[in-house]
Amino acid sequence: MSVKTRWDVVIVGAGPAGSAAAYTLAKAGFDVLVLERGRQPGYKELFGGRIYAGPLKEIFGDELEKAPIHRWVKRERISLVGDGRMVSIDYRSPESTSFTAYLTQFARWMASKAEEAGAKIVEEITVDRLVYEDGRVKGVESGPDRVYADVVIDAEGVNRLLLERLGLVEKLKPEQVALGVKEIIKLGEDKVNERFGLSKGEGMAWLLMGEVTGYIPGGAFIYTNKDTVSVGIVVHLGHAMEMLDEHIHLLAEKLRLHPLLHKYWADGDVMEYGGHLTPEAGLSMMPKKLALPGLLITGDAAGLLLNVGYTVRGVDYAAYSGYLAAKSVIEAQRLGGYTEENLSLYEQMLRESFIYKDLSTKNGMGLLFREPEMFKTLPKLAVGVTKKMFELGMETPSVMEAFMEAAGEAGIGSLGEMLKLLPLLKML
Repeated sequence: MSVKTRWDVVIVGAGPAGSAAAYTLAKAGFDVLVLERGRQPGYKELFGGRIYAGPLKEIFGDELEKAPIHRWVKRERISLVGDGRMVSIDYRSPESTSFTAYLTQFARWMASKAEEAGAKIVEEITVDRLVYEDGRVKGVESGPDRVYADVVIDAEGVNRLLLERLGLVEKLKPEQVALGVKEIIKLGEDKVNERFGLSKGEGMAWLLMGEVTGYIPGGAFIYTNKDTVSVGIVVHLGHAMEMLDEHIHLLAEKLRLHPLLHKYWADGDVMEYGGHLTPEAGLSMMPKKLALPGLLITGDAAGLLLNVGYTVRGVDYAAYSGYLAAKSVIEAQRLGGYTEENLSLYEQMLRESFIYKDLSTKNGMGLLFREPEMFKTLPKLAVGVTKKMFELGMETPSVMEAFMEAAGEAGIGSLGEMLKLLPLLKML
């Protein structure tokens, strides 16, 4: 590692959390080193496709207008799929608070802003362990090399190997994470606009559940980029291990070839294919402490991702946590040193932020969207009721008649079976 061996701050990972921290600290005059194990920042990044803009605007201000944004999301669609049929809710707005992007491009842009501010980024470096001496983290090790710092910011992502080796977290369990598989399909800008009913620059976020994942807890997503479409699935790993009897890439292929969806991209070319783990257990997988002597933990490593069914937030959470970590380092310096007490300002800031509020108050919805019965019964019930109402024969059922008949077909054959769903519905 051909860099000097002493820095104010060393950051592990040049993803959204690490780059946001590096940018904020470098702007404040700190000597910052970012160590990234990929070939370049963003090289190993993968996500669905949507980023919420508010937190990024606070971090980057007007600079965000120069970011590699593909489309601003002005159309939302949620679909329940079952029995080869689909029921959808469609929402359109003249305003937008989120955009689509390739995370590879967006992470590289964030890293470039950190470098412009003065941070040093070194790629293709695997950090093997945190240097822990005299009751505090003092730096990092990569092979035979050591680099020391007043503060280390862990932005290593969901595979928290450094924290595991230090005994701060346990090895990830299947029920704590989800596995995502994604394809990017090239169509051309005009075809994207035409097929999804969009104007130039407008984007669509489309989430689906039910048949599209084989009724495994999780969901499918479709995001429109400038001239491509991101198509993929996310399934909770613990349930997938129990319920899935084929390779997950075949599930993703079934989504791409689904009779109700294939028409949107039938003549497109698959450009990219990838998979990625995401944290799904919220606060329950968060380390007991996010601020320790010489160490702050951010982003996916801290379990900061929210899935409430109708949307998923991760990139903005990660970036904002890195930003708050940087602010706490700046404040700790002002207060006279990087003691545990001063660095614990990070935890206080995080608890007072929208991130912690979301994760603590929406935990019930997170549990709901890991419940297999939800993913089996709700899509079948919604599709069944709608089918009874619209695919008419000789008689026309009332809504209640349609509901009761569809409930029976969905396996809810008695009042007792319906009552079993109440705890799920209450969690909404």
